[in-house]
Amino acid sequence: MRDLDQALTLTEAVLDPILAREPAGPRVTYYDDANGARIELSGLTLANWAAKTGNLIRDEFGLSPGARVAVLLPAHWQTAAVLLGCWWAGTEVVLDPDPDADLALVTPDRIDDADGVAEVAALSLDPMGMPVRDLPVGITDFATAVRVHGDQFHPRGAGVALDGLPVSEVLAEARKSALRQGFAEGDRVLSSTPWETPAELIDGLISVLAVGASLVQVVNPDPAAKERRIASERVTAQRG
Repeated sequence: MRDLDQALTLTEAVLDPILAREPAGPRVTYYDDANGARIELSGLTLANWAAKTGNLIRDEFGLSPGARVAVLLPAHWQTAAVLLGCWWAGTEVVLDPDPDADLALVTPDRIDDADGVAEVAALSLDPMGMPVRDLPVGITDFATAVRVHGDQFHPRGAGVALDGLPVSEVLAEARKSALRQGFAEGDRVLSSTPWETPAELIDGLISVLAVGASLVQVVNPDPAAKERRIASERVTAQRG
């Protein structure tokens, strides 16, 4: 049993059961109907990208458990990995611009929202992992920086997890949300919910992972593709 200062991180709490039970199964399937993109990550692949992010946060940016990270990113498979990496590192995620944050992770169009933050990294969210071009001096290109880090992570403790909420409260809210929405272990959950607020993030992502379900996240959804996607992805539950 860990000491209090070595409590489970949110990532361990949601990913460890998945990795123990079904590491190779699909965990996050991402669609962008505006450009036809489809990316699927198994639990193991999601964990590997989260570990790279956690190592980047700890080793390159020098953050320790309890640090604050502003995650100013849309609902995306890379955002899921980034969030899990932040929580694995024991950092607190905030979803609004916060000049007092220790690190901001942003898309290029939101760099100005990170004004005053000590460290800023920009994500292109390119499906091929291409870097952001012509970044201002002092802004780290996430895709370039993260790929050199290891895909195993050894946590050193957990701080507050999300917008002031500790891990235990986030998990409790996620499990209540899953129950309310009818999500259960093994479900394939179709969702177009954005992750712009803590409530949306809990309802649209954390609740799915917390009960051992998998997520089919669609952005810019094409209504004409919905029924075909439900069949092809074997969707068993829907968000909203």
